[in-house]
Amino acid sequence: MENKRLLSLDILRGLTIILMIIVNDPGAWNHVYAPLLHAPWNGITPTDYVFPTFLFIVGVSIVLSMNKQKESGKSLSEITKKVFWRALKIYAVGIFLYLWPSFNFEGIRWVGVLPRISFVYLACALLFLYTSRKTQWYLGITILLGYWFLVAYLPVPGIGVPDLTVPDKNWAHYLDRFLVPGRLYRETWDPEGFMSTLPAIVSGLIGMWAGYILLEKEELKNRLNQLFFFGFILLFLGDLMQWFFPFNKNLWSTSFTLFMGGIGMLALGAFSYFFDVKQSKYQFKFAHAFGVNSITAYSLSSILTVVFYSSKWWGISISGEFMSIWEQIGLPLKLGSLVYALIYVLILWIPVQILFKKKIFIKL
Repeated sequence: MENKRLLSLDILRGLTIILMIIVNDPGAWNHVYAPLLHAPWNGITPTDYVFPTFLFIVGVSIVLSMNKQKESGKSLSEITKKVFWRALKIYAVGIFLYLWPSFNFEGIRWVGVLPRISFVYLACALLFLYTSRKTQWYLGITILLGYWFLVAYLPVPGIGVPDLTVPDKNWAHYLDRFLVPGRLYRETWDPEGFMSTLPAIVSGLIGMWAGYILLEKEELKNRLNQLFFFGFILLFLGDLMQWFFPFNKNLWSTSFTLFMGGIGMLALGAFSYFFDVKQSKYQFKFAHAFGVNSITAYSLSSILTVVFYSSKWWGISISGEFMSIWEQIGLPLKLGSLVYALIYVLILWIPVQILFKKKIFIKL
């Protein structure tokens, strides 16, 4: 049963990474279907589901893997050292990918997707090791309520009452300018800034909550019932909260955190039901290959852009040539952009499938 449970989680992780690659690597950014773009500010699209779902999975994995480490007799100090070392490696890979391939250290962006994963992993892992579940609950609730009050209501110096309809009139924007070193993604603010990392940590804590449910000794059906029930509650609370603090992936708003936590709970419950209860013969090996080497697949998707998107490697841009030919044929350009992204996923599947077949799992 443990293996099947992990299979469910790996496949969910794999599908999340696949979608992340599709939305990050279209054939042309000026020809993308609206659902495959992030909401520019307030609002939510299917693309906005990707990152919080991955952080949710990080939380689930922390509970399942570290519980095994504890049961195997590893000391707290030994596990803690591995946690810090792994967080550092994930962060370092994130910085490497930002610098690739020019390695221009001027105006470096010190935050981003992998740095945020690193911070969330480190915080959640330490909370798992050194605090109780009740403390984690209280901390998560305190962060969400405190963040809501701070960002939505507390007057901002030089601005006054926050205006959540625009990016530059809130505390996240104000503080990130002072707290985040180097380049900011949006010049004056960053969607992966330090302020919004706090509620992102709660996304990981919600994943840990799901992990605790999976570890309970009740029958699997009863555990899945809990996932579905709490997933519904989180969806409802997120939808209710959005009337006070709108869905906003850039701010990682309280409503967004709750709603996406509900999505994660329901997705995990559905996948566990499909693979564990129904014992489906369909193993989704394509997604499984991405799931067991998720950071590797994501890193390759960034590294290989030099080959498949830039003109530095071949002297021509493969993506540009593809879109040009597609346009000459007379087919819809948005469809061509999506097709190119899907082809890119297939190309990336080749190395991760080789690793999968050889049972090589690269864990940072």
